Amino acid sequence: MNFALILLILVVISGIAWVADKLHFAPQRRAAGIDRMPLWLEYSASFFPVICAVFVLRSFIVEPFKIPSGSMIPTLQIGDFIVVNKFTYGIRLPVINQKVIELGSPKRGDVVVFRYPRDESVDYIKRVVAIPGDTVLYQDKRLTVNDQPLQYSGGESYLDPENMRYAKRYAESFPADLGGNKHEILNDPDRPAGSFPAERFPGFENCEYQNAGLRCKVPAGHYFVMGDNRDNSADSRFWGFVPEKNLVGKAFFVWLNLGNLGRIGGFE
Repeated sequence: MNFALILLILVVISGIAWVADKLHFAPQRRAAGIDRMPLWLEYSASFFPVICAVFVLRSFIVEPFKIPSGSMIPTLQIGDFIVVNKFTYGIRLPVINQKVIELGSPKRGDVVVFRYPRDESVDYIKRVVAIPGDTVLYQDKRLTVNDQPLQYSGGESYLDPENMRYAKRYAESFPADLGGNKHEILNDPDRPAGSFPAERFPGFENCEYQNAGLRCKVPAGHYFVMGDNRDNSADSRFWGFVPEKNLVGKAFFVWLNLGNLGRIGGFE
């Protein structure tokens, strides 16, 4: 279901009714001494300002999403309701998703929502680990970007609530000249390091799959993304790069989790 399209249709229908009432029906009622709108007009025209405000807010400013899986644990938990900034990466026309104003682009470490390249009716959320032109190496469960290894600390046990098994929790940090973003990840020591199906995807020739990982050169206009739950995430290692045109926005805030109200707040 394309909710943006449904909202647009409702805005157009209610907007036509609202304008028709202002220019035609309201003067007729005043002339006849009638105060109340007909029921059909009340339900179509009266809601136009509210529907229009929701449409503008959701299309150009922020949009809510719910986390359906554990691929971003420990950063995001199943059931988190998050807010996504829709204008950080540029202003796009709703429904057709065409960028009309350039405002910025994803940085290494950003958590982004995007339309899944293999089924654009589905929204995914992952972390950007490499941007256009970068060479990313994932070897023995460690990342290297442009020949600069990311730094790791920690390693305490963490119970993955989705799989009910323990993994190791690490702080992963980009070098300062790659943005310096620091966030947490999970690695399951019992999972193999390089079990990636080498399925063909656009840009597949830019990748080399190895026994314990892979190396990819990110093509222009694309991004390499990964889930923070590294051994429980279907991401660019499996299905390829995210085109810039598929970006929805930058996730930045948890506004509700019905199972844990203490989770409300921002995240890296």
